[in-house]
Amino acid sequence: MRIPLQLFMSTGEDAGRSSRAYVTCRYKCGDACRHDPGNTSDNTYFRDVVRTAVSRRSVLKTSAGAAVAVGATSLLAACGDSGSSNSASASSTTSGDALPGMRFDAVAPNTEDAVVIPDGYRQEVVIRWGDPVLPGAPEFDFANQTPEAQAGQFGFNNDFAGLIPVDGVADHHYLVANLEYPTEPFMFAGYIDGEPTEQQARIAMASVGIAIVEVTSKAGTGALTPVVGPRNRRLTASSPFRLTGPAAGSEFVKTAADPAGTTVLGTFANCSGGLTPWGTMLSGEENFNNYFANPSTITDPKAAERLERYSFDDDGDEHHWGRFDRRFDLAVEPNEGNRFGYIVEVDPHDPNAVPVKHSSMGRFKHESANIYVVGSGPDKDTVVAYSGDDERFEYIYKFVSSRKMKSGLSKTAREHNMGILDEGTLYVATFTGDSPDPVDGSGTPPASGKFAGKGSWKPLLTVNADGSARSYIPGMTPAEVAVFTRQAADTVGATKMDRPEDIEPNPKTGKVYCALTNNDDRGTDGKAAADAVNPRNENKNGQVLEMTDDHTGTEFTWELLLVCGDPGAADTYYGGFDKTKVSAISCPDNVAFDPHGNLWISTDGNALDSNDGLFAVALDGERRGETKQFLTVPKGGETCGPIIDTDRVLIAVQHPGELDDHSADNPASHWPDGGDSQPRPAVVAVWRDGGAEIGV
Repeated sequence: MRIPLQLFMSTGEDAGRSSRAYVTCRYKCGDACRHDPGNTSDNTYFRDVVRTAVSRRSVLKTSAGAAVAVGATSLLAACGDSGSSNSASASSTTSGDALPGMRFDAVAPNTEDAVVIPDGYRQEVVIRWGDPVLPGAPEFDFANQTPEAQAGQFGFNNDFAGLIPVDGVADHHYLVANLEYPTEPFMFAGYIDGEPTEQQARIAMASVGIAIVEVTSKAGTGALTPVVGPRNRRLTASSPFRLTGPAAGSEFVKTAADPAGTTVLGTFANCSGGLTPWGTMLSGEENFNNYFANPSTITDPKAAERLERYSFDDDGDEHHWGRFDRRFDLAVEPNEGNRFGYIVEVDPHDPNAVPVKHSSMGRFKHESANIYVVGSGPDKDTVVAYSGDDERFEYIYKFVSSRKMKSGLSKTAREHNMGILDEGTLYVATFTGDSPDPVDGSGTPPASGKFAGKGSWKPLLTVNADGSARSYIPGMTPAEVAVFTRQAADTVGATKMDRPEDIEPNPKTGKVYCALTNNDDRGTDGKAAADAVNPRNENKNGQVLEMTDDHTGTEFTWELLLVCGDPGAADTYYGGFDKTKVSAISCPDNVAFDPHGNLWISTDGNALDSNDGLFAVALDGERRGETKQFLTVPKGGETCGPIIDTDRVLIAVQHPGELDDHSADNPASHWPDGGDSQPRPAVVAVWRDGGAEIGV
């Protein structure tokens, strides 16, 4: 058995805070948690204080002493322990009599600069930042990067990953991957904060978006080998996309370069995503607001209010692209920001197909979109897509299509099915609790022993097959609902959630699982207090929500599967399972399912004195809630994009070595290449010795 390293411990007021570095928060989400949430609505359930206008940079300046004291520990209290002394791990360590898919020895918490996997398993990097994707792209040279080279190479900070079979070619797949955001201080030696060169900015623009890479499997292993060939594709911040749905052609998305309002250049802030039954990839545009300069120059009160609702802020412009491409300067192109925040659909089977942004599914910080199909039979299947809005106090949505799915992967079927997410009804969720006892914010379960209740879906928008649309929000047109979806959802009293991230239906049971990562602001300074589905004030560890949904209807029931954190703390809950026998999990982010129906969860910001990891969770029977850690990622890294197949697990390791007080000039990690190399985000395959099934 691997013996874990001595764990670092934070002290004083920083104890139990997120392991996510402040530099990550700046470049990934514009330091969202250092300003008041964009949701100041006074809806049916909660009242918030009015957002203040204090500069986050002035807050940072007043915290300079704390930055020195904390060092590599985050200044941001985005996620953390709830006060128990047992913050490392519980005692689930062996395969024992675990359910199929979970029969492995749990990995202990650690802070190693490595991907740590169970005994009896192997691993290999599939592709890393800078590896060639397109024919003719050069090998990566950290010291001699160019925008042209990066546009043909695998990009930076990979997040969602998926595998789609190459039609008619055995053992070949398309690896589709989101490339979420650039962290310029870790991409370039000698980078001057806030002062990128034009070369650096354009390399960053080419480093984001989406990669489609053909891969082949190796016989007897779970390893995958990239094929640099004509099937591959790179979509960047400059690639053309077709905008569909009510937003397309509206006054809110027209620009000087696109007076028709139908062709958008670029995608970025691509976080999680999903795969469709018709063989395409869905990608969620998430923290798009922090790529735009000068929102304060917008003088029209209504337009300024709309920007503020999406957390646009002058201080959030960390990448400074607007200095070199004026469309990212809202003083020049005030509508450009409205052209991001959608679900993007890409057809990997046709490298020349123009990808689509679906405005019928709403515009917000989409963590992902995942599909469930109701019914069966040719042209009779109804498609339902679930998505979370990843910011504090934001909402959970679903889209029910009215266009029926055509079966098969032919070009004709795909072209038909790529219109499925343009026609149908967009809903937002409201939640109520079953327990008559008031929620006190402590996270203590009610007398029933579990957190549970009911919910309903409120319609926001319906789009018809002929393109006509109906808004259910008085005073808002269909185009306004599609572009300013958050404000539409405010109007119907949607329930404010603790950062809804990945949400995905279980293909075996149809139950829907949502990772609610954390919300350190819950119940503070007049902001929304704890409720039944978000039961902890100052929620630093997050929870996992299970919904039994009438997928095409408007009613559901819910239960919290996990209330995450130290198993020794009173405010945690592991599905009713014995908490002394689980791996501690904190800050759930992405969810996936193995072939046996077990839930797998990746984490972002684990506050329990360990690197982030990937966990398997039992969902049914006496072992419901049993949680076991399958792997951990290198220090400073985040676990993303899990794929759990019969013979391999794939993870995307994002921002390895991204720790405060470090940079390309002072790297904290040398993963994955070792030696004195720079850290490089990468996709990793893990498989069992001899090619045996995972976890059995």
